[in-house]
Amino acid sequence: MQLKVGELARRSGLTVRTLHHYHRIGLLEPSARSDAGYRLYTPGDVTRLYRIVALRRLGLSLTDIGITLSDPRTSPGAVIERQIQALEASMQRDRRLHRQLCHLREHIANGQHPDPAFWLDTLELMTMYENYFSSEELDALPVHTDPRIKSGWDALIAEVQTAMEQGLHPGDAQANALALRWMRQASLGTGNNPDFLMRLHAINQREPQARRRNGITPALERFIENAVVAARLNIFSRYLDEHEMARMREHYGKQMYAWPPLISALLKARDAGLPASDPTVQQLARRWMALFTAYAGHDPATHARIREAYAAEPDLRSGSAVDQPLLLYVRASLESMGQSDSPGAKPAC
Repeated sequence: MQLKVGELARRSGLTVRTLHHYHRIGLLEPSARSDAGYRLYTPGDVTRLYRIVALRRLGLSLTDIGITLSDPRTSPGAVIERQIQALEASMQRDRRLHRQLCHLREHIANGQHPDPAFWLDTLELMTMYENYFSSEELDALPVHTDPRIKSGWDALIAEVQTAMEQGLHPGDAQANALALRWMRQASLGTGNNPDFLMRLHAINQREPQARRRNGITPALERFIENAVVAARLNIFSRYLDEHEMARMREHYGKQMYAWPPLISALLKARDAGLPASDPTVQQLARRWMALFTAYAGHDPATHARIREAYAAEPDLRSGSAVDQPLLLYVRASLESMGQSDSPGAKPAC
């Protein structure tokens, strides 16, 4: 069986535009051609499309899907197994919610009157996190499992709120100290996992009840973001001249939320055993250098001073989840493309 793009779109339920996009980014390319020169999808291509769609429904980004499909261990059977596990986890969550609601109903039927708001808030919080994390991931999320880390967060958030009420501004010494503590706490709370960090950030952005519970209001979030940038720029000023600092002040931190998913994708690629020369890894390495040079510029001497700062200042590395092996992995990927400039700086996140 060989299908033209329109036929495959009709039979798969996808759009031609989607299939063209997958082709353009190298995720799914037709393997055959007709006598008339039309590109045709083979049975192997259809199997790969199934894996792409299945992994997409499991929540993977297209970049992560490319990494996963490059791993020879990810067979169609392995993808099916992941789907089954995800469905079983979803059914388990539904059963747990059902039991909770039945328990609440019995209390009310027996004349007991627990505060329904308490129950509903608890259920809301439980299901909210489970929309973003699997059961296994929640078990590995320190801020969810360790009461001491949770208490530390609550205390730090309260301190930041007090600082704001006292009129402190990002760049003030106390605000800088709070910001650096925030990054250290973020590393503890997520197990230094950038993927977890971005999912917690997504919960705050999309779930109003999360902000009501944790106290991280939009204003507090903006304060901390600006304070982190100010605190790190203060550290960089010990290593860079005024011309270099002028560029840093203009650009550093503008793409702080672009770094964690990139780092996460690189860590997954490395841990999956993809060689640094793999096209998917090369694409990620190019993205790394684009983000780095956006704030650092292209002067090798500036790059060297930034590397010196990161090597000497733990507070610049805190919360980044970037280690020396990952830097070497990115460097090797750039060198495989003939780019000799070293990516020896941690991200602005």
